[in-house]
Amino acid sequence: MAPMKRFIPFMKSDPLVAVIRLSGVISGQGRGVALSDAGTAAMIEKAFRRGKPKAVALVINSPGGSPAQSSLIAARIRRLAEEKEVPVHAFVEDVAASGGYWLACAADQIWVDDSSVVGSIGVISASFGLQDFISRFGIERRVHTAGKDKSMLDPFRPEREEDVARLKDLQAQIHEAFIAHVKTRRGDRLSEDADLFTGEFWLGQRGVDLGLADGIGHVVPKMKELYGDKTRFAAYGPRRGLLQRFGAQLTDDVLGAIDTRAAWARYGL
Repeated sequence: MAPMKRFIPFMKSDPLVAVIRLSGVISGQGRGVALSDAGTAAMIEKAFRRGKPKAVALVINSPGGSPAQSSLIAARIRRLAEEKEVPVHAFVEDVAASGGYWLACAADQIWVDDSSVVGSIGVISASFGLQDFISRFGIERRVHTAGKDKSMLDPFRPEREEDVARLKDLQAQIHEAFIAHVKTRRGDRLSEDADLFTGEFWLGQRGVDLGLADGIGHVVPKMKELYGDKTRFAAYGPRRGLLQRFGAQLTDDVLGAIDTRAAWARYGL
């Protein structure tokens, strides 16, 4: 009889929690299983609109990535949460750091495992300097621009102090936006710890103590604790293309593999 409840107008349905999985590096380049606003939009919209969910649970496992994509995904979640008046809970698996923590802050409450990594509220840029390498092989770099800063941070020429200064200024602006987002979402739950916005990161309970999370909890038991033992779950994840489903690796995936591995490795994963 229980499965028929949703089809009978005068019978109350069991609570529904929509579960959205957000796993991977955040990037607008669409490499492999990278998270992007375009790639997650459909599943996020469906999760909020189908079946009148009592709540939405974000299951997050991300070391971060693009600040813009992090902001766009989080903004979409907040817009729908407010439009549908649905509470949002974030559950951190291995890591919600940097852009991954930006996503977690889209939730009204954040739950972690004892071993979850949270934080890393900062901005990073990494590249290589290859000018000596190409010189050793007699390769001449030829670049012609209109605009003196058009080739800023070119990896095939010596680093310029003015380029680094400009990059740091851009990073500072992004960092300020990140901090503002965290403060807006977490409010007076945040501690006064001086390292909170330095890019430092912490494990489980320490993250709770600092106000970066609300408690230790896992998605199914916590949602049943909050919404009742008869809570139903509907899972939403990104669609995978035909080649990905059969395990085929695209050239673009290979090119992004080093950056992806480095992003996870920063947190010991």
